[in-house]
Parts: sequence; C-alpha cells; structure tokens
Amino acid sequence: QVQLVESGGGLVQTGGSLRLSCVASGHGFTTWALGWFRQAPGLEREFVAAISWSAGNTYYADSVKGRFAISRDNTKNTVYLQMNNLKPEDTAVYYCAADPLGNSGVRFGAPDYGMQYWGKGTLVTVSS
Repeated sequence: QVQLVESGGGLVQTGGSLRLSCVASGHGFTTWALGWFRQAPGLEREFVAAISWSAGNTYYADSVKGRFAISRDNTKNTVYLQMNNLKPEDTAVYYCAADPLGNSGVRFGAPDYGMQYWGKGTLVTVSS
C-alpha cells in the first residue's frame, strides 16, 4: 500500500523560502512519476510541478517557473519542492502525488497527470 506524507509547510513572509518534503512508502518508488499540486481556498486543485522517475525531466506550472524546484532522492523515497521568492498567491495546501505507472514519464494526457496516490497535504501560508 502506498502512503505519502508531506512536511515542511508553514508561515513565511513574501520573498521567503520553504522546502517541502514528501516521504513515500511502498514498493517501486524509483519507477514512479511524482508531482506536487496545490489547492488555495475556494479554488480547484492545480498542478505545480512534476518529475520523472529518473529525475531526468522536470515540469512546472508557468506561475512557479524560475521560483520552485522539484527534486527526488530515490535512496530516501523522498520528493522535495524547494520554493523560493514566495508570493501571497502561493498560499495553499500543497499535496504530494505519485503515479506508480509513470515509469515511461509523466502522463500529462491522463486525469491528474496519472497521479493515483495522494498525501494529506501541508499548508503553506505566505504573508504580505
């Protein structure tokens, strides 16, 4: 059974940085595509970033390009989201997600980019 547990959220001022972590349990982590999504109050969940199983390919929403960086450590079953130059509009609950069928890459054509497992989320609040 796959479980994802996020950590690292909190309150930060505009321009600050946070690093989110997501530890996964379950077999086959090294072959999973992974992603981060977020949901702000009153809005739908949106894509933030994704990374292929080999970490050779990363993808970002336009709103976070140049500010956020996704990475993974397959030896620790962990995926990270480094968030720099945070803005109030980045305030949201951030969710880690995994696609155990993503061994050929991130499946952008599938619902939720193929992500099948989700963490419970970690809250990021950026004050102005």
